[in-house]
Amino acid sequence: MEILDILITPSTFAATLRMAIPLLLVSLGGLLTKQAGIENIGLEGLMLIGCFSGFTINYYTSSWVLGLVGAMLCTILLAMLFGLFVISLRAHEIVAGVALNVMGAGLTTYLLRAIFGVKGSFTDPRVVSIPEVNLDFLSGISWLHDILSGQSILLYISIIILIALDYMLYSTRFGYYIRAAGENEKALASAGVNVARIRYLTLLLHGALCGLGGAFLSTGYLTQYVEKMSAGRGYIAMAAIAFGMAMPKRVLGSVLLFAFVQSLSNRLQICGYPSYFTDMIPYFITVVVLAATSYRSMKREGRLA
Repeated sequence: MEILDILITPSTFAATLRMAIPLLLVSLGGLLTKQAGIENIGLEGLMLIGCFSGFTINYYTSSWVLGLVGAMLCTILLAMLFGLFVISLRAHEIVAGVALNVMGAGLTTYLLRAIFGVKGSFTDPRVVSIPEVNLDFLSGISWLHDILSGQSILLYISIIILIALDYMLYSTRFGYYIRAAGENEKALASAGVNVARIRYLTLLLHGALCGLGGAFLSTGYLTQYVEKMSAGRGYIAMAAIAFGMAMPKRVLGSVLLFAFVQSLSNRLQICGYPSYFTDMIPYFITVVVLAATSYRSMKREGRLA
């Protein structure tokens, strides 16, 4: 019971929500393109670009708002470039996604040295942190107050985005077009709808959400840029999308699962477990979830007895 008392605490659940923010934003961006029939495995690279551009613009402007907007514009530009190759030039989307990841890692490492003249990490008091929301009216319910109060404003923005995307996908004509582009693009085109335009618009939203998630890491979760600080979150987001079947509400559940496991792995270090063991737990769970998702998909398609 002692280890459970250390692991299952309000601070663990509070950390789960903090860790869920970037995963949720990037997963929501990724599920949009998947629904539209584009498999972008470049989420990790887009996240890194969002991390660096959001931090850098925040540093020069001392504005967290401009940092977020700048990060979204940079990742939208890259998402449109990805779209140019995949949609217009018919390049292989997996190859283009790998290129995004490699470019994100290499470009941010180079720019960190070129702009700030340092290696590894950089921080400065001019970087303004994304503000937190204090819910003092919950002070009478201590455990709920400890979990929800002091969370980043992006947590609540993420929830609003989730609700808006769920409504858009299943209750609007544009959402119907997105899903039709992924399920049967020829039928959509025969109805007179420009499939390429729908996919480009989807990639625009995709890029903005990935940039927002990346900028949170460097100016919300931390106020510091660290080389390759996305640390595999883009790949975990892909697993969350697959496990949640690219549906917003299910993806939310998947993201909370991964964030909770990440939070537990951090808390396990308090119990004396070595960091090299605890750090592998979220990625081990990711592999297990992907295997379970593949098994479920193969069984549904009748490829398993």
